[in-house]
Amino acid sequence: MARENTPPPGSALAETFAAWALALDAAAIPNAVRETATRALVDHVGLTVSARDEPYVRAIAASWDGTGPCTAFGHAEGLDLAGAALVNGTAAHGEDYDDTFEGSPVHTSAVIVPAVLAAAERFGLAGDDVLRGMVVGTELMCRMAVVAPTAQHRAGFHPTAIIGAMGAAAAVSTALRLTPAAMTDALGVAGSFASGIIEYLAEGTWTKRIHPGWAAQAGLRAALLGRAGFKGPRTVFEGEHGFFFAFGVPQIPPDLSRLTDGLGTDWYAGRIAFKPYACGTMVQPFIDCAIALAGRGIRAADVTDVLCRVGEGTVHRLWEPLAEKRRPSTPYSAKFSVPFGVAVGLIDRKAGLGQFTDDRIADPAVLDLAGRVRYEIDPDDEYPRNYSGTVTVTLQDGSTHTARQPHLRGGVRETLDMAEIEAKFRANCRHGGWSDAQITDCLAVLAGLFGAPDMGALARFRG
Repeated sequence: MARENTPPPGSALAETFAAWALALDAAAIPNAVRETATRALVDHVGLTVSARDEPYVRAIAASWDGTGPCTAFGHAEGLDLAGAALVNGTAAHGEDYDDTFEGSPVHTSAVIVPAVLAAAERFGLAGDDVLRGMVVGTELMCRMAVVAPTAQHRAGFHPTAIIGAMGAAAAVSTALRLTPAAMTDALGVAGSFASGIIEYLAEGTWTKRIHPGWAAQAGLRAALLGRAGFKGPRTVFEGEHGFFFAFGVPQIPPDLSRLTDGLGTDWYAGRIAFKPYACGTMVQPFIDCAIALAGRGIRAADVTDVLCRVGEGTVHRLWEPLAEKRRPSTPYSAKFSVPFGVAVGLIDRKAGLGQFTDDRIADPAVLDLAGRVRYEIDPDDEYPRNYSGTVTVTLQDGSTHTARQPHLRGGVRETLDMAEIEAKFRANCRHGGWSDAQITDCLAVLAGLFGAPDMGALARFRG
């Protein structure tokens, strides 16, 4: 029985969003949003190839027994819907080199792209369906991320994991052109599929890596259930026991207007940030600072102290426990350590896939410098609205030198253009063992994918 405050039919937030999404024509998507989607697609595929032979990806592929018509990039065997989404989503996010949303850290493409591509291969969808699905799913994830910023992290959940299930459900529902009622049901079902805790932080274990892939396959399943008539709560967002109640904290009340205000005019999906470094988002501005200081001729051997000014909301993920952050126990743990990121930035002047390895986390020079990196909270830091970094080093002669990165490089203020994305794609595919001929062929296919009549060409990239 409906409660007294239940919204009238057609006016629940999920219904409003579904009505907008399903009325969206590909021609109405602004060029800037379309271009961002193209870069996201290329970046995503390169990342899946780069990690295809990593142990965590091999473990997932070995555990899956469902074959089918869907492509897991770089893997020879075709998989079923869920398997392709799970493998691709995990591989894309596994090295934390994938794109993120600048308004509040959530990884969209690692969830949305594998879900939509799997659905497109399975059901024979065209490129414009893929584009619409990607844009809608990304839009929902980004909007959900700013409804109650930091609330999911504070409650112990990984935002990409839980928001991702909702975004994937919206993306696939849009690509499949469901009815508004069926998409609303899909969103309601996805709310019960959402999961993913952040206890991986304790020891740098693998569970964060699987979150986008799991969210992608969960959203896929929710969309198919909605299409089959399975009923879900239409008040999944605003309900008394809805998403933001279940995955939040009372201290941060949700601003639900952000889910639907300005739909179609204020595009959050165009604000995706692409990473220049293979590590956590909020570590990146500090690496920029370290590389800038190295460019001034500052040597690690001359440094006696490194002070980073940080946003309070980043401390529990990037700084504590400080002993682990200064001496990461695994390469994955190192990706979420500002001390380690600053150390390799200053010493290596880069932070690619080669900096987060067993050899580098055992290097005495890196660990010595990381052990001298400390932090203080900057009350004026704009996190999570803006990701910035300030690093001050003190040298043996007593002099101090400061570098500041005022925003996330690769984000809306200083984006990576298509040439930079393609260079990253080539480097990632080579890391994954592809030949230059395979790389060039794949780039050509991806460049025209949104205009393709179907996704048949993707099967060429299974090997």
